[in-house]
Amino acid sequence: MQPDTAAPLMERPTDLTAEWLTAALGRGTVTDVTVDRIGTGQMSECYRVGLVWADGDGGPASVVLKVAAADPSSRQTGLAMGLYEREVRFYADIAPGMSGPVAPCHHTAYDASTGAFDLLLADAAPATVGNEIRGASLDQAVLALTQLGLVHGPLLGNAALAGADWLNRESPVNQGLLSALYAGFIDRYGDQIAPEYRNVCERFVESYDAYAAAEAESDAPHGLVHGDYRLDNMLFGEEGADRPLTVVDWQTVTWGPAFTDVAYFLGCALPTDRRREHYDTLLRAYHSALGPDAGVTLEEVRDGVRHQTFFGVLMSIVSPMLVARTERGDEMFMAMIERHCQHAIDTGALAILPEPSAPEPLQPSADDEGGHPPTDEPLWSESWYFDFIDAAQDVGGWIRLGLLPNQGHAWINGLLCGPGMPTIAVLDFEAALPETPGQVRTDDVELTLEAAEPLRRYRVSLRGRGEAHDDPAALLRGEVGRPVDVVMDLEWTTVGTPYQYRLSTRYEIPCTVSGSVVADGRTYELAGVPGQRDHSWAARDWWSMDWVWSALHLDDGTHVHGLDLRIPGAPPLAAGYVQKEGEPLVELAAVTARETFDDDDLPVSTVLECAPGDLTASVEVRGHAPVLLTSPDGRVSRFPRAWATVTTADGRTGVGWLEWNRNLT
Repeated sequence: MQPDTAAPLMERPTDLTAEWLTAALGRGTVTDVTVDRIGTGQMSECYRVGLVWADGDGGPASVVLKVAAADPSSRQTGLAMGLYEREVRFYADIAPGMSGPVAPCHHTAYDASTGAFDLLLADAAPATVGNEIRGASLDQAVLALTQLGLVHGPLLGNAALAGADWLNRESPVNQGLLSALYAGFIDRYGDQIAPEYRNVCERFVESYDAYAAAEAESDAPHGLVHGDYRLDNMLFGEEGADRPLTVVDWQTVTWGPAFTDVAYFLGCALPTDRRREHYDTLLRAYHSALGPDAGVTLEEVRDGVRHQTFFGVLMSIVSPMLVARTERGDEMFMAMIERHCQHAIDTGALAILPEPSAPEPLQPSADDEGGHPPTDEPLWSESWYFDFIDAAQDVGGWIRLGLLPNQGHAWINGLLCGPGMPTIAVLDFEAALPETPGQVRTDDVELTLEAAEPLRRYRVSLRGRGEAHDDPAALLRGEVGRPVDVVMDLEWTTVGTPYQYRLSTRYEIPCTVSGSVVADGRTYELAGVPGQRDHSWAARDWWSMDWVWSALHLDDGTHVHGLDLRIPGAPPLAAGYVQKEGEPLVELAAVTARETFDDDDLPVSTVLECAPGDLTASVEVRGHAPVLLTSPDGRVSRFPRAWATVTTADGRTGVGWLEWNRNLT
């Protein structure tokens, strides 16, 4: 059935009315409703809506309403990852023409600017939810694969879906990210995983980039992929149900290798002995359901499943690192990793993996120095950041331009600080968006950015009226300071290798800085002092995660950049490098920061540990330059930044800037 789109978006179940349901369902008159939460989803919420019909009118006793998470952080994640759009588009554009295990959809709506959406679905009750840990019976497994074949068969090689942008988002997973997640996975579960299964995981992780590239270039059949086709997302109909099977959670639907879902289901839906005993029967059931027009042989299905067995290994590693930890979750993920690894062993899939390799550090291109077209995520932003430290003159500073096109404004930050001087801040968090990123003018600030020689030399000029604060913590309290004029004319010259992140679209460049700074009646002439600059463009929700960022410059010519990223419910993620003078850049796999703060929320000390290389650095804060960040929906992040002197465990010294993004409740 084609869902209704005329009724307005229903953002929260508390807004449901009988009138809205009458319009959305398009049959009879609903006179009353009841609403009960079902399921425990984190990115979305589901409610069973009981319906009372007017006398003489008939209709379902209940329907299911699915909406975006009320939690702002979860909603932003679902929006940024495209989960909400994909599920709504699936039910609106694909499901109406499908047969198989899909609930009819009565209404869809989606707001790309906020992430709000609704799906009004037919209720699958009475039904029994599958159990991933216990596993499926043979009858359930045959049913699940037969129904999957009905979904896949008509869509294999579909040109329209192959070209649909919303189905073909680039995967955020790469070998660097997977390695970081696997380190956390082993730290948590390592003593529960048999050596032969650790070997499968390590071979896969160490060759992931080459494996993914080979699969992308393969001419194997492509089709619609549910992306999480497992028992916990299946409702097996009982007597009186409209369908024998209903598959839910189509938020991860993509276009990809056609037999990914088959491999994922077979790898874990049955205990290993039962899978081995009935493997051929199950493959034949799926192949038969594809239909005679699918154009693939049973052996092609078997080979495709073999190649995609590692999708189950991937999900077994990644999923527990990105969701809240529970006792049942731990039990399920251990069942998954054991069964999927054994599936890879049984099918001989290890033989298709390329040789292990360490990925080469990524570097930005010269074209990346300019602006980039925004996506439609509300918190998409693009920023250019610059800092410097002149320890001899006891002064440091940072400048940042942040563009938030979907919010309709820009952030301008220019701060100076050091011992024996006030913290001086030029701040405007509501500046008008400039026509070009390199020329920003407001009533109080003029900021000019110029890539004089892309990736090599960058000029920045800032002129504006700022405020001086004898107590830098006043900036975190929103207090007004003494007015001062500030002029900075500076040039950043690259002294190392530009480094591009794997986690996001961002790069960092160690530099020296020269030029002049005039503020509060003092003039500072800088000549080749240490500094850093970076450039990023992506959806950034400052208020959903914490991090510690650092850019250190040691006196022996070594440059260190580290990011300790802390996402709620996930293990710490890391990015960064160590660049020793005259040697290749070494990419960091782990960065750990241990920090202390005073009662004013200003940092007192931090110890950084970076690997590989086993570098440990202690910092002594010399100047504070914090800002307070407020989201469009009112969330507040305290964002202390500080420059510091640095001492490493092996006796080297230097200076650097650090920032601590802190979402305090």
